[in-house]
Amino acid sequence: MMSENQQFTSPPVTPDMSPEPGPARLIATLGLAGFFAGLLLVSGFVLTKPIIEQNKAEALKAAVYQVLEGCVTFEQLIWDGKILSQGTPTGENAAPVYIGVGEGGRVLGFAITTEEPGFQDIIKAIYGYDPVLDQIIGMEILESKETPGLGDKIFKDANFKTNFDALAVSPEIISVKHGEKKNPNEIEAITGATISSKAVTRLLQKGMAAWREPIQLFFQGMKQQSLPAQDQKS
Repeated sequence: MMSENQQFTSPPVTPDMSPEPGPARLIATLGLAGFFAGLLLVSGFVLTKPIIEQNKAEALKAAVYQVLEGCVTFEQLIWDGKILSQGTPTGENAAPVYIGVGEGGRVLGFAITTEEPGFQDIIKAIYGYDPVLDQIIGMEILESKETPGLGDKIFKDANFKTNFDALAVSPEIISVKHGEKKNPNEIEAITGATISSKAVTRLLQKGMAAWREPIQLFFQGMKQQSLPAQDQKS
């Protein structure tokens, strides 16, 4: 048995004499880790991009049918910088304008996509335009990050969406305070979400300023082509 006077002695510690990694090794290690992290991010982006694009296309398709009630088919138009025309658009000449057709081939109107900065981020929307009535006949928000409970009412508030059932675009679209709408070209803003409401007003006005005249010219040309020869001469 060990006596109380005996003490334990630990074995001598041998210092680690291995050399510390140099700067080049540290840089190489960090670079390799960054490479694999970047590779994972790029791979994830490449794999998910087609799915994201397909979802956006499906959402856009559904929105066209919503803003052009009765639409059974639609076609994206071509923009050459001067006029709209029909054909097969590419990335360079694809206009953010779609012509919607109902039963019997009757043109119901045009769906226009546009965007504008809101309170939080860019608001992207699509709306229907009737060139005969010269009115907006529907609006849907495609993308928005506006404040939950306030700004998001631009696509959640059913009363706000009634502004776009028959919104006159002439002389121009303007926003007014809640309860003060008197004219058909006015949008009644949402209480507590004035900035988001005005952003919607601006994007609609911007869209009409850009596309109202080209759409009217395109529509008039379509009507001329559909008239019998004797009517075109008269």
